Amino acid sequence: MNPPYLKAGSVIGITCPSGYVAQERVAYSIEVLQLWGFRVILGKTIGKEHFYFSGTDKERLADLQRMLDDPEIDAILMGRGGYGLSRIIDSLDFTEFKKKPKWLCGFSDITVLHNHVHQNLNIASLHSPMCGAFKLETANAEHLKSLYAALTGERLFYHIPPSAYNRVGETEGIVTGGNLAILAHLTGSSSEATTEGKILFIEDIGEYLYNVDRLLLNLKRAGKLDNLKALIVGGFTDLQDTERPFGEGIEEIIFDKVKEYDYPVCFNFPCGHQDINYTLTLGTMHRLIVGNNGGQLELKRNI
Repeated sequence: MNPPYLKAGSVIGITCPSGYVAQERVAYSIEVLQLWGFRVILGKTIGKEHFYFSGTDKERLADLQRMLDDPEIDAILMGRGGYGLSRIIDSLDFTEFKKKPKWLCGFSDITVLHNHVHQNLNIASLHSPMCGAFKLETANAEHLKSLYAALTGERLFYHIPPSAYNRVGETEGIVTGGNLAILAHLTGSSSEATTEGKILFIEDIGEYLYNVDRLLLNLKRAGKLDNLKALIVGGFTDLQDTERPFGEGIEEIIFDKVKEYDYPVCFNFPCGHQDINYTLTLGTMHRLIVGNNGGQLELKRNI
């Protein structure tokens, strides 16, 4: 189920349910959203400090809950990710949200919220840039415009650069996933991703290579890599190796976990913790084509 698409005058709430975000980091995003024709409501957690977090658990919970409940708000953009949603997810009440779904926008730690909503409510959401991505130099960038396109129901079509590790093929399926570390963290919880018969998207940042291997093995042993329609690999940035090298690069590590399957595998999707971070509509049907010259992904709005 898709929340209603936005139009001129629609309201976007900005909150931060995870790590601390400074007021000035959010300021330019407000300007751009208003230029796009939206009205903005700023949450109390923006600029709020409580050690690592953007407020206490109680404050972050209350701020997000207020926006989930507010019938005037049409979408919620998260200020930043980091860590913190897992501490409050089980205390959120989605009663009013179910009556009037709205687009939940963000990535990284927001993977907790995305998967919880997909698993329990079957409502689509946006794996998207957050407030820090809105800068003067990116105001007209295509990847930032993809958030506007996703919010307003415009066509979403992605060209994906080729990779020697791609496995060619064509498929259709619902896209799910997000941050790899969070997906592994959610396994066994009421927020875990359901991947069977779906296109799984993964990305991550700052991990040691051996830990990426471990996280993927966690998903594999939990059956999350079985019976996929496809695997899409986004950005894996700022990776680290141990003093004694792990012995495999990131593409080798990932492909090794799915080599026995026959579904398409597509690397280099422009989404994740990187400068070019396109919006991906999770929980909705897409068509994926992976060839020798790269890949194409298209949102199928009529499904």
